Amino acid sequence: MTTPTASFGFREVPEAEKEGLVREVFSSVARNYDVMNDLMSGGVHRLWKDAMVEWLNPQPGQAFLDVAGGTGDIAFRIAELARARGGEAAITVCDINAQMLNEGVRRANEMGEGAVTWVCGDAEKLPIPDQSMDAYTIAFGIRNVTHIDQALREARRVLKPGGRFLCLEFSRVEAPGLDAIYERYSFSILPKLGEWVAKDGEAYRYLAESIRRFPAQKAFAAMIEKAGLSRVKVRNLTGGIAAMHSAWRI
Repeated sequence: MTTPTASFGFREVPEAEKEGLVREVFSSVARNYDVMNDLMSGGVHRLWKDAMVEWLNPQPGQAFLDVAGGTGDIAFRIAELARARGGEAAITVCDINAQMLNEGVRRANEMGEGAVTWVCGDAEKLPIPDQSMDAYTIAFGIRNVTHIDQALREARRVLKPGGRFLCLEFSRVEAPGLDAIYERYSFSILPKLGEWVAKDGEAYRYLAESIRRFPAQKAFAAMIEKAGLSRVKVRNLTGGIAAMHSAWRI
């Protein structure tokens, strides 16, 4: 019988091994993850995350689940915007990697941010009750799961009827000329930055490769619809280097 495989960057690995390999990557870079995001994007990832949370439009009293959000970047933005609108939101961060969660908790303690609950769990088997969340967010995490379709079904399961799904992910560059520049940057410069800052060039080579293996905007939108979510909309950011996909549980 053929052993099922999954993509790990440009390699195919036994499906059962992918989760552990991804965990090793993020354990290696957890402490320097946000510094590396700044270096990789020239700080633009902060604008992308701001745009995501603005489109989310969080309101006080709502319940939010941020998946693969261990360092807290999205959760902290949700908490801040909800407070600016007059109250608190209930925010749960779920991440499979304990080191990433520890980094988020450390940052929360430094900021005095107490509105976030931290949970170690798998995007494909969320430890969250059915129909309990007003919104599900995931930023730069869904391409790393073994079964994207299962993670999307889990997103639908935990959302209340009328709940919002919002994903920010690296995507397919659509701006003419930018694709070639971005390709050279990703595979020539990015691993060197990873070696210099995080002492792990191979981890950042994997991250670049995983971006190339992720479905393009229309294909990912079709996967979201197939998982049972409705009214899918796509917004490109920086010429398609990243994209946001929004959908609803109707």
